[in-house]
Amino acid sequence: MELIRIGDKLLSRKKAIQVIDAILDLRSQGYSQQEVARRLNLDRPFVSHLEKVAEVRKGTRVAVIGFPVSNKEELAVMLEQEGVDYWLLMNDEERWAFARNMNGLDFFNKLMEMVALVRTHDVVVFIGSNYRIRLVEALLDREVVGVELGESPIKGDKYVDPEKLRELIRSLIKPGEVEGTGEKGN
Repeated sequence: MELIRIGDKLLSRKKAIQVIDAILDLRSQGYSQQEVARRLNLDRPFVSHLEKVAEVRKGTRVAVIGFPVSNKEELAVMLEQEGVDYWLLMNDEERWAFARNMNGLDFFNKLMEMVALVRTHDVVVFIGSNYRIRLVEALLDREVVGVELGESPIKGDKYVDPEKLRELIRSLIKPGEVEGTGEKGN
């Protein structure tokens, strides 16, 4: 059990994680914040604040960027079916060609154009190495939903399960719901 001392308090990281898991489990089952707080002997504002801290912004504009993926055509078809607004998928050969075929200034300008475009989206899903996911989060200065293909540097193409990606996209978009209320829209 990992214990943490803060002043005169001795805290259990394991207990904190168990409480957070219980809150999220009950909320995902449809219990109200008030009911969860009552069941777990917590204040309702605590449940609300926890959700706010953990929230991944939802919206209708989704961008997906991924490399190096072996099944980019299959993923592109699925992303179009799911109504994703923008995607850029490259295999290993394409990503290296992209970097090699431009001079430094052109490459930098193209990269900045892409960053500006992606920042107009509510949700950004990035498929790549653990290192690149962290870089994209810092570059975009927003929540990025990462799909890790492995540790950097990744050599060769990696298969991305289209159905798992579809589930992720659907969980982010939530079609038919009024944002923030959980109620069906008109």
